Amino acid sequence: MIKDFLILNFIGEENKIGLKINNNFYIHDFDKKTDNDQIVLSVLNMVKKYKVNIDNKFSILVNCGPGSFSSLRASIAAAKGIKISNKTTLYGFTNSDLGQFNLVNIELLIENKLVQKNLIKPIYLS
Repeated sequence: MIKDFLILNFIGEENKIGLKINNNFYIHDFDKKTDNDQIVLSVLNMVKKYKVNIDNKFSILVNCGPGSFSSLRASIAAAKGIKISNKTTLYGFTNSDLGQFNLVNIELLIENKLVQKNLIKPIYLS
């Protein structure tokens, strides 16, 4: 069961990071043009700000597209880096399954088992 999680939604437009911890949900919106280096810094800032303990009970959800090549690659790389360094569980989902980025839709995504724990396979726009 996914309880506390970090969700990375970087498809090239309306990029967001969400953090659910202790039944609270926080969102960080990015400007239209997001520098991919900001992804990791923003995640680190959110983790520090809300004093999150990322461990093996924590999950990461990452949008696998379709979307911008560089945005997807950067967000998946950041998610895999966190997974490897903290032994978290990594899940992927597609943009069409999420709809609007809010806690209700994210929890529906999880409840309806639309997140996949298998190998993350990005879907790039051409």
